[in-house]
Amino acid sequence: MQSGESTPPLKVLVYSDNVNTRQQVILALGRRPYPDLPEVVYVEVATEPVVIANMDVGGIDLAILDGEAAPAGGMGICKQLKDEIFGCPPILVLTGRPEDAWLATWSRADAAVPQPIDPLVLADVVIGLLHSRVPAT
Repeated sequence: MQSGESTPPLKVLVYSDNVNTRQQVILALGRRPYPDLPEVVYVEVATEPVVIANMDVGGIDLAILDGEAAPAGGMGICKQLKDEIFGCPPILVLTGRPEDAWLATWSRADAAVPQPIDPLVLADVVIGLLHSRVPAT
């Protein structure tokens, strides 16, 4: 990107009923998870209806859903979004443990990262998913 050019930020939705989980994700990724990606802005969401509303409006480049959230877990929400939204953006599901990755596959998640969150693992997976949303320059 040349000086003076402006690239719109990437929008990442972060869903969890736990504010600490949302903050861990945002702190792990920061404003620019990788130098060749645009800046990231976060949409923090604590309830399923707000996730659905944001995804229906569009403009989300990546959704990170807490599979352990209550009363609506991220895996069930992921399955619903993948079934109902044409061209659904990538979805990463945070699982309660590594052994739950198969459930994320059932939900049609594009990726899964176990909790507790390892910032390096999360960033690596997110960077890969966001690169699929950014046109090559």
